[in-house]
Amino acid sequence: MANEIHTKSIEHIRKDVVDTQEKLRTIRFGGAGSRSRNVREGRNLRRDVARSLTELRAREIKENQEKIALNVKKA
Repeated sequence: MANEIHTKSIEHIRKDVVDTQEKLRTIRFGGAGSRSRNVREGRNLRRDVARSLTELRAREIKENQEKIALNVKKA
């Protein structure tokens, strides 16, 4: 997932974040009493959310830098 995130659209990444957060919520609260769940799955989902949000922020910063560069050239 880490490599393919760079090729996805912003809307697709946002949808993935929402879906992954929902999976994480069901893991946290759905299996509250059971011990047979995969403990690493929650950690991996949190990491996937963090990667997606980091990519979104990096794209936002890049877009703002490009706007600033255009404004500087015009001035």
